Amino acid sequence: MNKHNVIPTALLAVACALPACAAPTANVEEAKMAAQPTAGEPPMEVTSQKDRGGVIEGSPELFTGDASIEMLFGINGPRNFSGAYVTFLPGSRTAWHSHPAGQTLVVTDGTAWVQLEGQERQELEVGDVIWTPPGVRHWHGATPYRPMTHIALQSGVDGEVVDWQELVTDEEYDKSKP
Repeated sequence: MNKHNVIPTALLAVACALPACAAPTANVEEAKMAAQPTAGEPPMEVTSQKDRGGVIEGSPELFTGDASIEMLFGINGPRNFSGAYVTFLPGSRTAWHSHPAGQTLVVTDGTAWVQLEGQERQELEVGDVIWTPPGVRHWHGATPYRPMTHIALQSGVDGEVVDWQELVTDEEYDKSKP
């Protein structure tokens, strides 16, 4: 783990505090059996926002501007991925980073900017979905004009969901403007 893995590790810790958190099961039949409730156990898991750790402010080592993260769910047995709402105020963005198993973003409010290293920035609207393949260096955030929220979905590899790198400079962010 590098020194910039602060938030994802914390979020994973919050998610794995849930009673059903366990390593993913490789065998489908084993997964079905593991998902079956035993006597007296409820057949589903419900968690409140409070149980998931509430809203966490984005660290200035990993985000430029104001961003907040609300863990939605963590890895728990047959579900081998986690999800979070991430909200960015205008001009806010992630640092450069990559994901060992890739990442899916679903824009739920506002307008997002996403840029893969070496490519043109893309603008995403509500309902747009982007898949970033494993190991591809990128950043994402809000435009300078309005806030943006997206759902971030990613799987872990050896307990890691993200490899954080340096902050996106103002020059890089401004250069990506139309």
